Amino acid sequence: MNRTVDFIIICIYLIVIALIGYFSGGKQKSTKDYFLGADKVPWWAVTFSIVAAETSTLTFISIPGLAYITNLNFLQLAFGFIVGRIIVAVVLLPQYFKGELSTAYAFLGKRFGTETRSFASVVFLFTRLLADGVRLFATAIPLKILLGIDYPVAILIIAVITLLYTVTGGVKGVIWVDVAQMSVYIGGAIISLWFLIDVFIPGGFSTIFNGDFTHKFNFLNIDFLQDPKLLFSEPYSLIGGIIGGTFLSMASHGTDQLIVQRLLVTKNLKAARKAVIASGIAVFIQFALFLFIGIALFVYYGQMEIRSDELFPKFIIENLPVGVTGIIIAGLFAAAMSTLAGSISSLSSSVVFDLLPKYFSGVDEKKNLFSSRLMTILWSILLIGAAMFFMNTSQSVVELALSIASFTYGGLLGTFLLGIINKKVNQRFAIISFIVGILGMILVITFDLVAWTWFTFIGVTITISTGYFLSFFVRNKS
Repeated sequence: MNRTVDFIIICIYLIVIALIGYFSGGKQKSTKDYFLGADKVPWWAVTFSIVAAETSTLTFISIPGLAYITNLNFLQLAFGFIVGRIIVAVVLLPQYFKGELSTAYAFLGKRFGTETRSFASVVFLFTRLLADGVRLFATAIPLKILLGIDYPVAILIIAVITLLYTVTGGVKGVIWVDVAQMSVYIGGAIISLWFLIDVFIPGGFSTIFNGDFTHKFNFLNIDFLQDPKLLFSEPYSLIGGIIGGTFLSMASHGTDQLIVQRLLVTKNLKAARKAVIASGIAVFIQFALFLFIGIALFVYYGQMEIRSDELFPKFIIENLPVGVTGIIIAGLFAAAMSTLAGSISSLSSSVVFDLLPKYFSGVDEKKNLFSSRLMTILWSILLIGAAMFFMNTSQSVVELALSIASFTYGGLLGTFLLGIINKKVNQRFAIISFIVGILGMILVITFDLVAWTWFTFIGVTITISTGYFLSFFVRNKS
């Protein structure tokens, strides 16, 4: 009976979300309507959509697990996220609103040429496929525990529901669904925290803040002052966290089509700037909430031998009352489907606008729209395959996903910055610099030279240095 009530709540939620996506998306008449929205969306809705898209289930289940096994050092990274988005608003966004750009990589096409645009798009497709495959798998963890089913079945359920409203509503439907879903998963997190503090932890806040748990509230890691080697080996040192968060956020919110697609739907540059900066502040607050949940779980459970990603779902399913569990599991779905829907749409739009523009440039808009929807279905299938590939990973899923993104983000962001700050770099030099940046990261990762938070910064440094070297020495030699 208990499980039946939760199942009914989850089913009703999924149906309502699918309907919101369908009706809010309106009727698309062209590929542009489908991927960029026929009408402009207000900046505050785009802010919520950005936060929901980047949050996924990783934040919901993995960030509490991270605080459970460590402390609040992750907030250093989150502070860097705010700094990075401010730089995006000032440096990158003005480039996207010069003329009418359809994707982030259209800027590279205007600055360097179509080959650079296509190459950047392929790198994005590869990175997003792997990173969001991890996120899709993360969502299957609580569903597997709740229903007692295998991971492949859980992955399929989530993907099919998300695909339904993405195909019918387009990017506009995705954004308005994100607004609704952010409210649901934040509400679920707050409800969980309230039960933890008010019902399950004797003494509530006074117990959490007593001297026994002081070490869990450490958010500044300056151990590298005593041992300089820790500056690059610890992922959440003060400098590494802020620099890593800044450059990761510049790449993810300034060059990744998942986010840029949403910013291009806003009314103008001013609205896009508001949306991206406000999202950084919202994400910082959100991380603080989920990290505090992790500390509360540590106070409640103590030290346990358990995979950190499974801890919060375990608490939700085993301890919360009937109905409340269903609401919070719905919140998990909300976090997951926001990212998955955005990923499906951005992957498809990048192929349509960046890789196959000639195929989709015909006058038959109905045919183009149908082909765009088929592309959406294809990427859904590929994401399902990627999620199943990561089913047996032992690494924390949030760190795994961010590590994958950092792997190629350096070359991508470095190429964008080269296009803005160095007018002497041509298309050939840009592509070579991009490739060298990625090859450099392969060496860094293979030999485990630094913590993952340094990946993007190092990749950017290698890419820009290569571009300047080529433009200066090769041209002078010629």
